[in-house]
Amino acid sequence: MSGAITSLGGDEGAMWVVVLAGGVGSRFWPVSTPQRPKQLLPLVTAEPMLVDTIERISTLAPPERTLVLTNSSLVAAVRNALPKIPADNIIAEPRPAGTAAALTWAAHEISRRDPRDPVMVSVHADAAIGDQLAFRSALLQAAVAAHTENSLVTVGIVPRFADIGLGYIEPGAVVKGPLRKVARFVEKPDRPRAEAMVAAGCLWNSGIFAWRVNVLLGEVRAHCPEIASPLAANPSDLGAFFGAIVKPIAIDVGVLERSSKVMVIPGDFGWSDVGTWAALRAVRAADENGNVPSGQVFIRESNRNVVHAEGQTVVLFGVDDLVVVATTGVTLVTTVERAADLKSLLDSLPPEVRNI
Repeated sequence: MSGAITSLGGDEGAMWVVVLAGGVGSRFWPVSTPQRPKQLLPLVTAEPMLVDTIERISTLAPPERTLVLTNSSLVAAVRNALPKIPADNIIAEPRPAGTAAALTWAAHEISRRDPRDPVMVSVHADAAIGDQLAFRSALLQAAVAAHTENSLVTVGIVPRFADIGLGYIEPGAVVKGPLRKVARFVEKPDRPRAEAMVAAGCLWNSGIFAWRVNVLLGEVRAHCPEIASPLAANPSDLGAFFGAIVKPIAIDVGVLERSSKVMVIPGDFGWSDVGTWAALRAVRAADENGNVPSGQVFIRESNRNVVHAEGQTVVLFGVDDLVVVATTGVTLVTTVERAADLKSLLDSLPPEVRNI
């Protein structure tokens, strides 16, 4: 897939790509901060995850048809990281209001700029992808299905194991080829249920979507008054729209679980949401002992550790399965197993340490 894909063929409208780059995340403390959250960190490659994301979707849509939605406090940092994206295409969310609000406003903005009822593909800025070609192929396949079926299409990830930290999609009736109706969404099941769902052919919910903008807007009006009413009252005022939303709501809950037009295509391209420091073992290159170092790190007689050093030198000797994160202000040491519990740790720390 070389070169930019500017349309889906024939007289169909051009494809747009929307990147969700909000969130301030605490799971990568102490490196991640509200001013420098996960999507702006070089966790997988030498580039920030947001830059990696823009690069991998650049063949699907040119910069002028790429929107990036982020927190208002991050606009300057995002513009600095993405100089090729037009400034007007970096949209500042005045406050967190959930993915339903963000994606609805993006669709509304695209429909205002492009009268052809184009297909909009949305991805998150903080995922890692192992197979770039397969990723782009799956997104294009989802976009074609969204166009031809007038449907809301999600890309469900073929699971590698029973992950209890992810939501799941249960495929339903076959539509055509690999495209199937969605029977239901299941939020973060316990381990026995997750294992049963994987065995039954369920898919991980990646949060990757494709739809015609007018189909999404129609489904929002039909099923999601929490978002439809603020949009109807404030169609040209982003601040007023976000301000009128009483409670944040996810697109899955507000629209997809209520709509009969939802379909799923399986994707198998080494996707990871990189949810914790421990998850870096699956997406970074490891040494011969399974250690994943970044920065000035020296490891001896140690195995399966994740080490991230910024402005510090870290030496590990004779230890296994640790997460060590060293910055100029604080050093975190925990186990791979407890790396998912950083939010509870942060809640227990005094502000002068938590916000260092």
